Amino acid sequence: MLNWQQFLDNTKLVNTGLLIDGNWISDRDQIDVINPADDKRIATVAKATTADVELAIDSAAAAFLKWKTTGVVEKSKVLRRWYELMLENLDDLAKLVTLECGKPLSEAQGEIKYAAKYLEWFSEELRRMDGDIIPANNPKQRSLVIKQPIGVCAAITPWNFPSAMLARKVGAAIAAGCTMIARPSSQTPLSALALGYLAIQAGLPNGAFNVINGDSELIATKLCQSNIVRKLTFTGSTAVGSKLYRESANTLKRLSLELGGNAPFIIFDDANLDDAVDGLIKSKFRNAGQTCVCANRVFVTPKIQDTFNAKLLTQIKQLKIGNGLDAGINVGPLINVSAIKHAKNLIEEALAKGARLVYGGEVHKLGHNFFTPTLLTNCTPDMRIFHEEIFAPIVAVYIFNTDAEVITLANDTPVGLASYFYTNDTKRVFRIAEALEYGIVGVNTGMISAENVPFGGIKHSGFGREGSSYGLDDYIDKKYICLDLS
Repeated sequence: MLNWQQFLDNTKLVNTGLLIDGNWISDRDQIDVINPADDKRIATVAKATTADVELAIDSAAAAFLKWKTTGVVEKSKVLRRWYELMLENLDDLAKLVTLECGKPLSEAQGEIKYAAKYLEWFSEELRRMDGDIIPANNPKQRSLVIKQPIGVCAAITPWNFPSAMLARKVGAAIAAGCTMIARPSSQTPLSALALGYLAIQAGLPNGAFNVINGDSELIATKLCQSNIVRKLTFTGSTAVGSKLYRESANTLKRLSLELGGNAPFIIFDDANLDDAVDGLIKSKFRNAGQTCVCANRVFVTPKIQDTFNAKLLTQIKQLKIGNGLDAGINVGPLINVSAIKHAKNLIEEALAKGARLVYGGEVHKLGHNFFTPTLLTNCTPDMRIFHEEIFAPIVAVYIFNTDAEVITLANDTPVGLASYFYTNDTKRVFRIAEALEYGIVGVNTGMISAENVPFGGIKHSGFGREGSSYGLDDYIDKKYICLDLS
């Protein structure tokens, strides 16, 4: 267990109980929180029971009756103060992220900054949540539309962005006048609990934001089956998202699902190869490749493949691997041993089918969960690595010959979250961007950072803008009022 006094200036950020109705509940079974950089336990957190989940739902329902009628100025002040508190504790919050999920401290600091920005954005956006007056056919009638919060909401968030994924969901919900129950990943609960603590300090009413840790099956089932919970927002795997979709059917719950990614990264002959390599390094190795929008399949033409691969290899060899708390680290550990096994299995299967291992392909000398950045060439669509989300620092390179061919290859996936391509041909920019079946298309940029991702994909990775969990409209109902003036 860590001596938090040695790591943090504000040790009050470290909370290990369930946050329900403004109270911290700790006398429960405990869950270990492990630092992936050394496999050591850094804390234990309370594990919610069925009764705890029910209490959190009832607490959020009671708080909703008050919060929904709170004035916009007061709501805005609370969110604004929450944002300010995050920035005041930026370094400590970033250290929590790094300790929990392993990403380099510089990346964790960036995550906290844009996580806080969501709260700032919605503190202002809620002041502009206007209604509408619709022209009526009958001159003696008026049709009005008012916007009202949908009620109690629930968020299930992933481990790879433990602060940002929660802030972007809860910020919108709270701004709309809803209340929120959060179930963070059991691998990274401390960041969510820290946000809960700061929410209380910012003046958010008890019960408006509850954080419960524990068994995913138990908590998700209770949230899905509850008639009180009116919306569920989830970021995670496609398999789990599909299950949540089914379990929410009986209560006709509103859903926002941001699921798996399999992003293509396309480099055309006319592209600036130095820019493309720089962009790929930023996209692929962010959080050790453990992001849903990182490059998953890299497509190059025969004409440029040798030059591109050589430039890429040079940069890969310069990456510094290590504990995210150390200075100058580019790539931290994978989240756990299961991630290591998945990476090794993908590489072994690809090599057996003809891929060429140019660099890496093994557990790093640091041991534990560190994996050497890897470059595979001669990859083909019949390999698992083409179809599965890698979630590891592995670059898999494929060859294409024509625009039509690469579009077919890029779209050969059931998920459509993010995509990238490099070209200097203006005509090609629009042609390729419109043909890629993805919700996010980055052109001549190797990095679509999470703070700039406005919505999920157009395939199974999400429901587009109307089904995202990142806007006020996702947490409101529109009520039509017809006034008879006769």
